[in-house]
Amino acid sequence: MDLIVEQHAHARLITAEDRELPVSATLRYTADDPLAVFVDFPPEATLVGDEVTWTFARSLLEQGLRAPAGHGDVRIWPHGRGRTVLEFHSPSGLALVQFPTSALRRFLLDSHALVPAGQEDLAAVVERGLSSLFDGV
Repeated sequence: MDLIVEQHAHARLITAEDRELPVSATLRYTADDPLAVFVDFPPEATLVGDEVTWTFARSLLEQGLRAPAGHGDVRIWPHGRGRTVLEFHSPSGLALVQFPTSALRRFLLDSHALVPAGQEDLAAVVERGLSSLFDGV
């Protein structure tokens, strides 16, 4: 059984001048970190010139498809009929990225097929976190 969901998506980066630039992204979900989703942006889509990965709660993505969600570094909200905006805050600046809502829904459906909501193995997540925290102590 494949323990990773990976989906390539075409998105639009919204610039300060309200221009929309096409960007590619990879949406990832892994059973090893069942509460999180990952969005990878290639070097050409970032300010730093390196691949950038954003990690946030799968539940935040689910909530943001229906209504504005998030209060920290990642905020998500529906935009019109078929778009969803992901807003990323970092010390380097702010990025607004617009995804087709259908692509995000398909990704979430695939992630739930791998690990249904409420059936995440939290004991393994906590153990890994504690191991990395206390590694070498």
